[in-house]
Amino acid sequence: MTDETATPTDSAAGSADELLVSVEGPVLTVTFNRPAQHNAMTWNMYDGLVEACEQADRDDRIRAVVLTGAGEKAFVAGTDIGQFADFEDGADGVVYEERIEAVIGRLTRVEKPTVAAVRGYCVGAGIAIAAACDLRIATPSARFGVPIARTLGNCLAMRVQALLVHHLGPARVADMLLTARLLTAEETDSAGFLTRFVAEEELETATRNLTERLAAHAPLTMWAAKTATRRLLEADLPGGRDLVERVYGSEDFRTAVADFAAGRRPVWWGR
Repeated sequence: MTDETATPTDSAAGSADELLVSVEGPVLTVTFNRPAQHNAMTWNMYDGLVEACEQADRDDRIRAVVLTGAGEKAFVAGTDIGQFADFEDGADGVVYEERIEAVIGRLTRVEKPTVAAVRGYCVGAGIAIAAACDLRIATPSARFGVPIARTLGNCLAMRVQALLVHHLGPARVADMLLTARLLTAEETDSAGFLTRFVAEEELETATRNLTERLAAHAPLTMWAAKTATRRLLEADLPGGRDLVERVYGSEDFRTAVADFAAGRRPVWWGR
């Protein structure tokens, strides 16, 4: 997944400080740290997110996990466009979306409560990551969406689509995907997607208050509630490889990647 706010980089490898992991008391915080690129995700960042999930589950002292974006402009604005530069056919798209599904799946399986603290763009991979968290706090600047119908012309993995429909409902997800518009924080709050809707200056305080409350609760009770919800969501989840392979193997996608990187508006042919 990607979005028009994701910025190409010279290297897909990235560096260690692209994703920061810190522990303060019972809270592990993951910060997506590429503010100049609106925190667009590289492979290293996806791998680091999985490692942070592993760390949270290993350490019994950790009672809550917070995910947030560096800077004022974005939580996460999609996958970095440079990650798609070497795609040759639909099989590459399948591998990519399976990797995304694995990361999102690992985040949903973290045994501790997870909180997304969102300001600015939360699009593409960003909204998938936020949806995979148990709780979400956002400010008025937050914008949520998956505008791929007007950017790259790719598609979503089935697990991600199911998560979005679960949280926002089929009508809002259809609106978001087909019109490619971004939903306001107010819209997602009214849909029940947000746990807290707070002023810009209150995001850190509200997040701290929420994690303190979580840290005081029974860990196994919260784990059981999380696991039961995930099992209900994943029960009989249909496959989607054929959808991903056709879309990522299309001429539309190949040309749109080049157009996006060059700052050109893509032309769609439906093939």
